[in-house]
Amino acid sequence: MSENAISNAVAVRDNGPEALVRQYKEDFTLVLPSHVKGETWMRLAYGALRRDQNLLQVATRNPGSLMNALLECARLGHEPASDSYYLVPFGNEVQGIEGYRGVVERIYRAGAVKVVKAEVIRQNDVFEYDPDMERPVHKVDWFGERGEVVGAYAYGIFQDGSTSRVVVIDRPYIDKVRKESRGSDKPSSPWVKWFDQMVLKTVARRLEPWVPTSTEWRKEQMRAAQQVAAESHTTQLAATPPPVTDPDEVVEGELMDDDTTA
Repeated sequence: MSENAISNAVAVRDNGPEALVRQYKEDFTLVLPSHVKGETWMRLAYGALRRDQNLLQVATRNPGSLMNALLECARLGHEPASDSYYLVPFGNEVQGIEGYRGVVERIYRAGAVKVVKAEVIRQNDVFEYDPDMERPVHKVDWFGERGEVVGAYAYGIFQDGSTSRVVVIDRPYIDKVRKESRGSDKPSSPWVKWFDQMVLKTVARRLEPWVPTSTEWRKEQMRAAQQVAAESHTTQLAATPPPVTDPDEVVEGELMDDDTTA
């Protein structure tokens, strides 16, 4: 490699998207939840740019879109360019897309749900559910022809064994969500590359209002518990009468003070 080529490569490295990410390192680490290590997260972000030349080129042309995607990734507590959060070059911008795994991770992270059940329903599956049922009945012939996707469902099982609300979506709803997704018909779209995963993500998103999905929920529960404990302690102190002092000790003390004064 010539000296000029090396100089140009260094200039790109020092002024490109990776340098911009380094510049705003503190901003990213401030947004990251406590369970994510800042240094590890930053290394993954750098690695994503180095591995994917297409991503690097788009990020170089539009660094603002990369920053927006990474900030959203950090806010959600995901690793960049992973199955939880994709960095997708789309036209002249970088799009950050939370994957199905990312939604489920946020549900588990809250600590209230021990199992998340989400499944795609196909034409030849046996599926039964009505609002009076606690959970759906879904039977699948794993070795037969299941047919086209007709819907999906999801629910959570809480730590005490109870079931959250069951969410069911049909194919018209799936198609509506896909149509509203920008560039969903393009070969690079997740709807084209990972259709089943996008369907599962769609139904998991519908489940979100019915289950806790953030570590902030756990922090709020801990804060509330600490506040209740502090209030109980204060109330206990207020209700506790002062200790009874031996009258003889008081008289004796007063006499000693008088003697000293005299």
